[in-house]
Amino acid sequence: MKAIVIHAAKDLRIEEREAGAPGPGQVRIRLAAGGICGSDLHYYNHGGFGAVRLREPMILGHEVSGHVVECAPDVAGLVPGDLVAVSPSRPCGGCGYCREGLPNHCENMRFYGSAMPFPHIQGAFRQELVADAAQCVPANGLTPGEAAMAEPLAVTLHAARRAGELLGKRVLVTGCGPIGLLSILSARLAGAGEIVATDLSDFTLAMARKCGADAVVNTGAAPDGLSPFAAGKGSFDVLFECTGVAAAIAPAIAAMRPRGVVVQLGLGGDMPLPMTAITAKELDLRGSFRFHPEFATGVQAMLAGRIDVKPLITHEIALDEAETAFRLASDRSAAIKAQILFA
Repeated sequence: MKAIVIHAAKDLRIEEREAGAPGPGQVRIRLAAGGICGSDLHYYNHGGFGAVRLREPMILGHEVSGHVVECAPDVAGLVPGDLVAVSPSRPCGGCGYCREGLPNHCENMRFYGSAMPFPHIQGAFRQELVADAAQCVPANGLTPGEAAMAEPLAVTLHAARRAGELLGKRVLVTGCGPIGLLSILSARLAGAGEIVATDLSDFTLAMARKCGADAVVNTGAAPDGLSPFAAGKGSFDVLFECTGVAAAIAPAIAAMRPRGVVVQLGLGGDMPLPMTAITAKELDLRGSFRFHPEFATGVQAMLAGRIDVKPLITHEIALDEAETAFRLASDRSAAIKAQILFA
């Protein structure tokens, strides 16, 4: 089978790899679609992110869907032909955090396409994938592209859960890449009363409008664009910070009202925070990292028509043109979610 393998920054290759057979509790999946994530782009453009560096060739990818072609005899609930969204999150189930009900903090997490451990955890951008049946959520009724969006959607559903009560709240979303846009959809699903989104790109802000933002602010063209929301002691109850960039944090914090909640999703590296304002406003600062049960919740929401991710899929590129797909995905003026078609 063919697989998309990163060797170093800008050294992306399509290589032949052995296909596997399912063991107990597993299924073999013929991949249909795979979305290129920000972490995939970091490996492609920079050879890693922060202290995480590639130390050996690694198959990329963790946002995937496909059709079941073979099930182990002990697998129930799935049959050949089923379209499934495949969760890349594989907690061990036995460490202290798993036993506490925090599987996203598993000490032995095996997350597809991660160079954090060594040997690296190989990813899912391959024509065939053997996965645990427990990772597979039936998605018959969705397109393969929609099913492959379950992973980034789960990230934002987990963030919405971390934010707490959202019904009727005023919400600010900073950064309108895929995670920011999906945060808008997730906040709206949770009952947000008003959503304002910021970004530097008119293209992404137009997409934010399509996703349900009530107002948008181009903070590149209007650096003080959030200042009206900072009047008095601020306007917003909840901030989904999706940039990981220090320049976005200070004006967003100024626009928060006392005892608001700041949910940090963006992972751009360590950055200074306006701690005086955070303290004086008694803001809650909450990290949000990965997901687990929210993966199936996202698939169910898409199947029920409560969330529509189709507008976010801006490009679909054949496997043999994978490098073109990565270049397109790096262009935030033209792409939201670029997906590779494996079938």
